[in-house]
Amino acid sequence: STEVGYIGGSTPRPTYSAVSKGKSGHAEAVRIIFDASTIGLTTLFGVFFDVHDPTTLNRQGNDVGTQYRSAIFYSDERQGLA
Repeated sequence: STEVGYIGGSTPRPTYSAVSKGKSGHAEAVRIIFDASTIGLTTLFGVFFDVHDPTTLNRQGNDVGTQYRSAIFYSDERQGLA
């Protein structure tokens, strides 16, 4: 499953308008909740990099701004080592 939201930034509980205008310092984010016994991080990373170009600074497709910067965050040490 997934959850969408924002990460980073300095504004508590930012609105979509503040984030989309680049006013809050947040980046748009998606949390992926998965069962590691069903799908591994290597597969998830493969899909991510198939659809996402981390070499474009602060941009994804037609969306431009710091809120579209590339980042991967992990939830535990095991994921961080993957």
